[in-house]
Amino acid sequence: MRHSVDKRRQKLINKLIFFNVFSKEDKKLYEWPLSKLEYEYRRFKLENHPHGEFSSIQWV
Repeated sequence: MRHSVDKRRQKLINKLIFFNVFSKEDKKLYEWPLSKLEYEYRRFKLENHPHGEFSSIQWV
């Protein structure tokens, strides 16, 4: 179970860094609990809806 939580955390951290929400140097990101990472990712997705001015993009 712990392994799957760690994998999910790392995946969210990678996505937030990839979308330039946070930088790689932002070490506090690695200290956040999974719930806060999920919240930040959901907030980012809502603010940057895929059907904006850049045509239709699908989230994965």
